[in-house]
This record gives sequence, structure tokens and C-alpha cells, in this order.
Amino acid sequence: MNTNESTEKLCLKNVYELLGEKFYIPSYQRGYRWTDIQVQELLDDIWEFSQQSSSDKAAFYCLQPIVVVQREGYWELVDGQQRLTTLYIILHYLEKEHLRRDLKDAYKKPLYTLKYETRADSETFLKNIQHTDKSQNIDFFHISKAYEVIAEWFKEKDYNDNNALLATLLAKPSEAQSVKVIWYDLTDECIENDYAVDVFSRINIGKIPLTNAELVKALFLQRNHFNEDQVSLKQIQIASEWDAIERQLQEPDFWHFVCNTDSTRVYDTRIEYIFDLMKQKKSNDEAYFTFHQFNNDFKQGNVDIDHLWKSIKNYFLTFDEWYRERELFHLIGFLVDSGSSVANIKEYAERTETKTRFKAYLKKEIRKKVNCQLEDLSYGNPFIKRILLLFNIQTLLSTKEADIRFPFDRYKQENWDIEHIRSQADSIPTGISRYEWLKDIYEYLSQNRSLEEEIIKIFLPRVKALLESPKLNETEFEAVYVYIANYFNHSEINWINSLGNLALLDSTTNRSYKNAFFPIKRARIIRNDMLGIFVPICTKNVFLKFYSRSTSDLMFWRESDSKDYIEAIRSRLSEYLPEQGGIDE
Repeated sequence: MNTNESTEKLCLKNVYELLGEKFYIPSYQRGYRWTDIQVQELLDDIWEFSQQSSSDKAAFYCLQPIVVVQREGYWELVDGQQRLTTLYIILHYLEKEHLRRDLKDAYKKPLYTLKYETRADSETFLKNIQHTDKSQNIDFFHISKAYEVIAEWFKEKDYNDNNALLATLLAKPSEAQSVKVIWYDLTDECIENDYAVDVFSRINIGKIPLTNAELVKALFLQRNHFNEDQVSLKQIQIASEWDAIERQLQEPDFWHFVCNTDSTRVYDTRIEYIFDLMKQKKSNDEAYFTFHQFNNDFKQGNVDIDHLWKSIKNYFLTFDEWYRERELFHLIGFLVDSGSSVANIKEYAERTETKTRFKAYLKKEIRKKVNCQLEDLSYGNPFIKRILLLFNIQTLLSTKEADIRFPFDRYKQENWDIEHIRSQADSIPTGISRYEWLKDIYEYLSQNRSLEEEIIKIFLPRVKALLESPKLNETEFEAVYVYIANYFNHSEINWINSLGNLALLDSTTNRSYKNAFFPIKRARIIRNDMLGIFVPICTKNVFLKFYSRSTSDLMFWRESDSKDYIEAIRSRLSEYLPEQGGIDE
């Protein structure tokens, strides 16, 4: 630390004055997270300022505050890590690609250093930035992305441009047009206490990038929670275990099995979900409800940090146990999707002595979710989606030899919904849908030469002509549609909206199938399956007519097929459905 520099508590400092300093990033700080836009905007602003002609030595471009505390030869960064890291990456780039020698040779002072309490590898990576991806290290990814943005920005600049920007960026206090930071030294206020953590929390509440979880982390890692000889060890232990939990929660199949958040609740830091469950946060609670609950506990002295951290780990380990046990994964995944409280499920699990009794409880809860008569269900009834989801799940569970799991992540991310197996006869395509329908028919007729000669010979050219016509002939389209509809026996039926004519499909496929006839839908399902595109097992079985007692005609979906399908559902879900003719109380 340069002791001859200004020791004022609050002052302006040139970036030049930061050279040679040693900065320390405490464990409560998050990693580097600036976006491409933020990095580019900083460069644009400094460049625009450097191009202004001014002889006024007082002219300067001011960056946001750098809040620090003096700690054993280092400046502990309370706030400003993101800005200081971005400046470091810019100067590192110019040192490497423009000066091609150390800053110490050119400016008699070396670039400042950034040391991390719990992420030692980041210091090394900053000195030799390389391309990396998210899966390797999320901090390295954001640092390397920033470096790429900086390198791309400088491509448009020549040697003199680089010199001008560097001269402005590292102007000395006596020189005009300099870049300064607001320097705020909290050392006096932080003697023998963790006031820095409180300041960090207050500064960052309200900034979108910080989450409840990161603010809670700041509370957990305060030095006064640990014996002095164990501070570093304990902080590193919690930080590393925290990261391991977060990594697992970021896995899509794990996350969507145990979490059913609505569109208004986005968890960028997913360990926050566990904190919300622990503090029973409701949807109408204010944004920082969970942090304030933990903060009050800490202020009142009601926290044993070892016990608290153990309870958080146990919460996660319970999720992990459910995830790894195939039957629990499916039973709990279904209940979560159906709106059951994860916290209530966990509470019952803790009270239950055996896994057998726990599973019995889960199945009892599932019965409540599907307490309906299959014959009474029609399109639009919310029970239908649950019934079809459970039908898929139970079908997978019945194949004990294969470790196949239901993809709750795809089910939720792709917005799977209900689709008619046999499309409605009165829904003749309109607008652009007519061209989609014609494309499907043309493809089907072209690939199925075993169809009757008349439909191939006469209607294939007519469909092609309609597709190639600059303006669709509506009379001709309607004539073609009616004939092909009659050929595929696509007439109005009174069971169109019954459960026996409904299946589960993702929203994209659902939209593309809207007006397609059964044999065309069937061909598409088979093709998708052959291409490795996931199709729900029961949906695939339906279109293969696996549940139909008679499979003599694969081109039609008849009422008899519909009834056989319902009976297959009833048989597979017999453990959960009420007896026919009654509803369980």
C-alpha cells in the first residue's frame, strides 16, 4: 500500500494513483459480472472524454465510488469491485497489446493487483486471460467475455488512438483531462468490527444484480462469527460448499424437478430458493423479505453460524436425496408441478420414520390432485393436464429395468400442453395456416405412395399448384380440403373434446399440429422420434395406437381407439383414481 498517497477519507483519486496498490476482494463479494454493454459503455465514455480539447487542468471524467478499508497491507474492496476489475482488464489489454511492455517500464508504477479471499484462481486468471465457457468457471467466463469485448472495441482504433485513451486513463493529478474515482476510506469506522459488511449490504440493496442470496452470504461470512484462528478456513469452507450447492441447483433437470416458480419469480442465484423456503416467503412479500429476516436474526444474536449453515446444507441434501431416488423424483416432481408446497413435503419427510411411510404420504397427496372421474373430463378441464402428466410418469415408473426419467425441465421450459389427437372438423385452416396445412399434406402424399392412386395422381399436383400460386385460390383450397378430409374420414364427432382424444405435447409442436389430420400427426411423431427429438412416451404410444385393441387401420383415430385409450389411463392410474361413479372425500 502506498502510504504517501492521500489519506483523506473521501476524496477524488486519479486512476494513475491506483497503480501499484494492492486490493483485496473479501469472501462476501460476488464474482465479476459486468455485461458486454456495460464494458463497451465505459470504453465509449472514456474515449468520448479523451477526444474533448481542453486546457483546463480541473477537467476530469469521474467514475463511481471505490469504497475501501485498510487491512494488513491491502485495501479491502467494500464496493467498486466490478468497476475496478473492468479498469484492470482494460489496462491489462493495453499493456499487453499496445505498449507490449509492463506498465512499470512506461509509467514507473505497476498495474494494481486484485487478490481474492476465496477465489485464489481468479487472481492468476486475470494475469493471463483466456477464452473459457460457463461450465468451466462462471467468474472466468465473465472476465474472458469482458476481455473479448475490449479487444473488439480496440480493433477500430489505431496506435495514436490507443495512446490518447491511455494518456487520459492514466493522466497524473497535475495533468489535464484525467479519469478519477471517488475514493471513500472506511478504515476508521471498521476498526475491530464488521461495519464494512453492513455498508456493502446497504450500498447494494436496490441494485438489480444483487440478490437476497448474495446479501445473505455477506451476513454469513462476517469475521466475527468465527474464532480468529479459524476465520479463513471457515469462510473458504462455506464459500466452496455454497458454490457446490449453487452448481447443482443450476442443473436444469434438478432445478425444475424441485422448483415450480411462476414467471414473476426468477432465481438468478438459486440457493435463494432454499432461503425463501426456510423463511416462508410469500409471493406478495417485498423483494428483500428473506434478507431482512436473516438480518434481523443476526442483529438479535439468534444465530449459531455452524448450526444455520448445517440446516441450509441439510435442506439441499434432502432435495439431492429425492432427486437421486427414482420413485421419489417422480412422485415429488408431480406434486411440485401440481402446486404442492416443497416446504410442507420436507417437513413431513422429517417427521416420518421410514421411506415407505413417506412414499405412502406422497401417494395420498397425489390422489387429492387427481380426484376426478375420467369420463367427466373434457378439453379445458385443469384435471386433464395432471392426469396426462401422471400417466406419463407412471408409465416410466413401470419400466423398472430402464433408468428413464420424466424431463420436468423440458415439460416446464417448453410449455407442454394439451392437444387433440384427432383435430376438430370445423377448424378449417385460415390465413397463413392454410399454407402450413398444404405443406404437411404435400409432404405426406409425396412420401406415402401406397395410398390410393386417385389421391396421389390427382390431388398431389393440385396441392403443389396451390403452394406455388402467388395468390391462394380459396375456392380450390376449400375443394381440396373437403375431399382430403372426407378421404381421411375427418367428420364431426361428439367425443372431440373428451379425454380419449387428448394428448400431451410441447407448445411448438402443438401449434404446428393444430389443423393436421391424424395420419399426418402420426407421421410427424414417428419422424421426430426417429430423429431423437423427445416425444412423451404416452403421446408416442397413442399415435402408434399402442393402446388400441384393433390396429387394422393406422390412418384413423376412431371412437373405439378413444375408449381403449381411456381404459389404459384408468388401468395405469388405478392406484390413484377414485372408484368409478364416485369422488373421494
